[in-house]
Amino acid sequence: MTIRIGKISLWHVHAWDYIKQAQEHEDTVIAAVWDEDAKRGQEAAERLNVPFYASLEDMLAKDDIDAVIVDAPTRIHEDVITVAAKAGKHIFTEKVIASTQVESNRILNEVKANKVKMTVSLPRLNAGYTLTIQDVLNQGLLGKITYVRARLSHDGAISNWLPEHFYNLKDCQGGALIDLGCHPMYLAKLFLGQEVTGVNANFGYITGKEVEDNAVATLFTDSGAVGVVEAGFVNSHSPFTIEVHGTEGTILYGTPEEKLLIRTKAAQGQYQEWTELPLADQRESAFNQWVAHIQNDTDATENVQIAMELTRLMEAANLSAKEGRRITLKELKG
Repeated sequence: MTIRIGKISLWHVHAWDYIKQAQEHEDTVIAAVWDEDAKRGQEAAERLNVPFYASLEDMLAKDDIDAVIVDAPTRIHEDVITVAAKAGKHIFTEKVIASTQVESNRILNEVKANKVKMTVSLPRLNAGYTLTIQDVLNQGLLGKITYVRARLSHDGAISNWLPEHFYNLKDCQGGALIDLGCHPMYLAKLFLGQEVTGVNANFGYITGKEVEDNAVATLFTDSGAVGVVEAGFVNSHSPFTIEVHGTEGTILYGTPEEKLLIRTKAAQGQYQEWTELPLADQRESAFNQWVAHIQNDTDATENVQIAMELTRLMEAANLSAKEGRRITLKELKG
């Protein structure tokens, strides 16, 4: 069965990347386009040689549309995803699910009620370095985890290649942290391996944009372990970096080479000096996983759970930066 996909917006910078994935998958095809910006949507539809729909409801009413890829502004995620779920369309969406836990819960309730398959694009969960670090942690080679740091940054705001609409606070619901910082955020939470109970965030505005272009968030746990998440739009030659420290050892990635290094006291004589670990093979993409869930009538349970937690952490970080204080996760409305 060929899965016919309607494209919901070309707003996000990765919109065409997901279109390419759909075009390359043997079981999927882009069949229609809707965009809140009609001109942009019409141009995309012409380029793809598919119909453009001025009304999202009209596109979703088509029986030959099975699923949607959502790359709409974060501000309207709840509106477009819930209406797609009610129409019985499977959903692949760019992170975050929404900017608040309340919105994300409403979305997930509609997804469950209408029995559609939803997967969120969290691509670094599938990377070889992530899988290898998880394997090391599962073996207990670092002992008790005490500190995790993850950093992802680029120069989009100072080299002017990031789209201007990515600085619109209303549409984006944030800046560097909610866009780029999503990836180090879910990785830091994953590697901590325990509940985050509090978040403290600080935002910088180097270029004077409406949204932050320089950000750091600290994740707190009841055990005393700390996670540090860093993101920015104003940094040249800033490597993607992961550090995981424990009572018995440390793992480093991207300092600055794309190598994974380990040193530990807990490996029975191994890795007592800095040693490079081979990376596991990358897992199949989130898009391909989504297609498989549709075909096999399975659910992306872990993916959605991580995405929901990501929303909570981002909401807490935004509130912390706004109010200038640590936010406990219990404060957030659910």
